[in-house]
Amino acid sequence: MTKLLLATLLLAAAAFPQDDGGQSAIAPQQPGQQAPPTTDATGAQPAHDQEPPDKRVFGVLPNYRTANETAVYTPISVRQKFVIASKDSFDYPLVLLAGAIAGLGQLTNQNPSFGQGLAGYGRRLGTGYADQAIGNMMTEAMFPTMLREDPRYFRRGYGSKWSRAWYAATRVFVTRTDTGGHRFNYSEVLGNATGGAISNLYYPDGRNAADNALRLGEQIGVDSVSQVLKEFWPDVKHWLFHRHKEPDDASLRPSLTH
Repeated sequence: MTKLLLATLLLAAAAFPQDDGGQSAIAPQQPGQQAPPTTDATGAQPAHDQEPPDKRVFGVLPNYRTANETAVYTPISVRQKFVIASKDSFDYPLVLLAGAIAGLGQLTNQNPSFGQGLAGYGRRLGTGYADQAIGNMMTEAMFPTMLREDPRYFRRGYGSKWSRAWYAATRVFVTRTDTGGHRFNYSEVLGNATGGAISNLYYPDGRNAADNALRLGEQIGVDSVSQVLKEFWPDVKHWLFHRHKEPDDASLRPSLTH
C-alpha cells in the first residue's frame, strides 16, 4: 500500500510543470458585469451555479476547506486558515482514521517497540492521531500563513471523470496563493515534512531518513486521496439520492391514455 502511494505521488509530481489546474487566475468581477464563460479542455462549459460544498463527505469526513473552482476567487484571512485547520484536526472522524492506520500498523507490527495487544494499539492510535493533527495544523494554518498560500481545495466539478480525478489528486502539488495565482504547494510538502520531523519525538523505531520520507509520502498520499473524494462526493450524493426522483414536469411523465 505504501509503495503504491509513493508511486502515485511521483506520477503526480511529474504533472506539475504541465498543469496549473486547467485554470488561470480569475479576475475579480466588476459590479453589474457578467462573469465571462470559461471552458475546459474538452470544450465543455462549467456550471457557475454549483451548490456550496457539504461540510462532510459521506456525512462523516470533514470537508471544511473545499471551495468551488468556478467561483470568483476570494482570499481567506489568517484567522480563517486557523479555524479550518482546527476543525480538521479536532473532529471525531480523525480518530477513526487514526484507528484504521493503527490497526494496519498493529497487523504489520510497525514500530515493534510499541508492542501488541491493547497497549500497543493505544500507542499506535495516539501517534497516528498526532500525525494527522500536526500535519493538518502545519499544512492548513502555519505554513499557508507564512507563505501566503491558500490551504483550500478548489473543486472543479466539470470535465471528464479522468481529468477531474487527475486534477484532484495533483492539487497536493499545486496550490493558490492569497492573490489568486497558482504555484507549487510548498505548504503541503514542507508542512508534512515538518510534522514528520516532530514525529521523531514519539517514534522510537523510525528516526532515520527513510522512515521520515515514508511518513511524508503517506501523509501526502492520504491528502491526495481525500481530495479525490471531495471532488466526486456531490456526484455520488446526487447518484444515491436523486436519481430515482420522478420529474416534476407532468409533460415528462408517461401518458396513461392510449
